[in-house]
Amino acid sequence: MIVCLDSGNSRIKWGVHDGQHWLAQGAVAHAEVAQLAALVDHWPTPGKVLLANVAGAEAGQRIRQQLAAWQSVFDEVKAEAQRCGVTNLYKNPAQLGVDRWCALVGARAQTSSACLVVMAGTATTIDTLDAQGHFLGGLILPGLGLMHRALARDTAGLPFANGHFTSQPRCTDDAIVSGAIEAQAGAIERAFARLAVADASCLLSGGNAARLAEHLNIPCQVLENLPLQGLRQLASEV
Repeated sequence: MIVCLDSGNSRIKWGVHDGQHWLAQGAVAHAEVAQLAALVDHWPTPGKVLLANVAGAEAGQRIRQQLAAWQSVFDEVKAEAQRCGVTNLYKNPAQLGVDRWCALVGARAQTSSACLVVMAGTATTIDTLDAQGHFLGGLILPGLGLMHRALARDTAGLPFANGHFTSQPRCTDDAIVSGAIEAQAGAIERAFARLAVADASCLLSGGNAARLAEHLNIPCQVLENLPLQGLRQLASEV
């Protein structure tokens, strides 16, 4: 049995895998990290516990404290130059965010074709994976919520928008919401156009994935918890 943990900017996603299937998955806010202790109470000691953490050292330590009974099988994953069919072409492979690395590994397990890997959460990352498994590079931009908050915080007359998407916004809230979605969709579609491969696809995951997918004019698929899928793949080689 494997326990996978993806500690992102907003939440900690977790999954328990038996080698064939996910037995359970869930998520907790960082403020509610104590809830992870229930995993120790509910499940026997796993063969491996893998953590991908981009929330900082203190967040990682709090997670370890809740799972202290499993410390002997606990391992924190970092980005590498090559693993699970993915070659990391970052100038400094270790600098790549581990969440992006795990998502790329998860995507490679889903398809052998070239693809964009989009993680749409607090930030949005748009990463390119070719058919040979080479990670060619990627983009990082503010997520939808960050875009909304930046306009509300750093301008004098704009609110925190609670509008709706429309192609021709006629109120300020709709203009902000629509502008943020168009910015994200435009970045994704431009990156996809650069792939220039007939059978390429776009794989999206994260809290805003389904919302963005509705506005994309490219082949796309929404996948749940892609970094957890990548952690599961990495566990098979650890």
